[in-house]
Amino acid sequence: MIYLFLAQGFEEIEAICPLDLLRRAGLEVKTVGVGGEIITGAHGITVRADITASMYRDENPEMIILPGGMPGTKNLDSSPVVDAALGAAVRCGGYLGAICAAPSILGKRGLLKGKRAICYPGFEKYLDGAILSDKRVVRDGKIITAAGPGVAFQFGLELIRAIKGNEATETVRTSTLAD
Repeated sequence: MIYLFLAQGFEEIEAICPLDLLRRAGLEVKTVGVGGEIITGAHGITVRADITASMYRDENPEMIILPGGMPGTKNLDSSPVVDAALGAAVRCGGYLGAICAAPSILGKRGLLKGKRAICYPGFEKYLDGAILSDKRVVRDGKIITAAGPGVAFQFGLELIRAIKGNEATETVRTSTLAD
């Protein structure tokens, strides 16, 4: 199962766009509300999460996705459930996806050491041990990071590519009329 964590103040496009693309690819994704079922993004868009953080129990997640935004990133970073989910994904060989400010969450936990990564400008200091990339979306092994809202679509496609490969990714890309 893929889990996309949402916390108050998340960057809406960074969550909803990849979520939509993953579901178009036929992947099962659950949104997880940190702090409740109803989560409001940084720009006032309210989302009802599929499950709340208190309901999250998966010890073998296929992928954990963290959107950025403020204070969403800070709220995700301080969540023990997000911390446990990241640890579970690492232990079972799952993927980690983070965009905008959220790669800082991975960096603070030492998960980016020796990995190529990118984040929103100004958050590089939190990417402890990462090799900063000049690409807007970067996959290094099981970790996928992206620069910010403007590349949410490409981030979503890279998340699909990681799990389902190029053919499924191209099918979603062409069906959505993306360049």
